[in-house]
Amino acid sequence: MSTRQEILQSLSSILSALLGDDSISLDMGTRREDVPGWDSFNYVNFIVGVETEFGVKFTVADVESFPNVGAVVEKIEQITAGAAGRKR
Repeated sequence: MSTRQEILQSLSSILSALLGDDSISLDMGTRREDVPGWDSFNYVNFIVGVETEFGVKFTVADVESFPNVGAVVEKIEQITAGAAGRKR
């Protein structure tokens, strides 16, 4: 299981690649409007990249309600913790 910092680093890498900006460093409080170029199209691509990277699937309601990066991190933790519990 990944730590929060590892998840944040992965999310930063995904968004950096999408936007072509290596200076992006996300934290738990980062919102889309905080990052230049992170429009709705790039948000959808970001979500797809996150789902692929972490092997998770978000609901449409999740995607529409994430207020910040921290909510994405927490949802990844919740999904992966549930998956780990089912593997036992």
